Amino acid sequence: MLYLHNIGTYFLMIVEMFRKPTKWGVMKQLILKDIDDLIIGSLGIVAFISFFVGGVVAIQTALNISNPLIPKNLVGFATRQSIVLEFGPTFISIIMAGKVGSFITSSIGTMRVTEQIDALEVMGINSLNYLVFPKFISLLLYPFVISIAMFLGIVGGMIASVYGGFSTAEDYIAGIQLDFKPFHVAYAFIKTSVFAFILATIPSFHGFYMKGGALEVGKASTTSFVWTSVVIILLNYLLTQMLLS
Repeated sequence: MLYLHNIGTYFLMIVEMFRKPTKWGVMKQLILKDIDDLIIGSLGIVAFISFFVGGVVAIQTALNISNPLIPKNLVGFATRQSIVLEFGPTFISIIMAGKVGSFITSSIGTMRVTEQIDALEVMGINSLNYLVFPKFISLLLYPFVISIAMFLGIVGGMIASVYGGFSTAEDYIAGIQLDFKPFHVAYAFIKTSVFAFILATIPSFHGFYMKGGALEVGKASTTSFVWTSVVIILLNYLLTQMLLS
């Protein structure tokens, strides 16, 4: 029953988030701050992980191609498919659930503990619109982060395969271009947009409705990371079935 109660509260929170909007002058500042915290602040770690994981994917693919009859451009093809279809949208989103999700939960949870949310509601402000809506709008830029992740992953794979002696640049680029389907990129961005909504709302839910003190803020951050990751993986399965099958 507790799970059903939390699911119902979550959907009610989403509805309330769009009601009684805050003044645009205030909202604009909140959105810009959240873009800086959630999007720009995440570019460094996303770029670092994407570059080196792309290199690892290319090296592992090359090492498992021992048959001389298999063309060398398969390294670029496999790296592109792995990064565009799964690594970029899903793996990075789980990492962002830890970084961005924990930040959102702890920041809103701290406001709940220090009674700042109660003060907002006393002043007649829709606290859900004030706190959650800017995060939802800022994470609409999340596909931009994933596009950088996919690009750097493919570049990292090329550098690793070329300088590691596993493939030539020409073979790798030919593999990237081999049997390219533009819908795969669209599929990746559809998943990314859904995951962005999850990243904005589930951590906000756990922070907004938490109870207790400072210790419970940490527990809420851990719980939000777990549930955000679970929902992302489940939705990844469902979206893959619907869009690619």
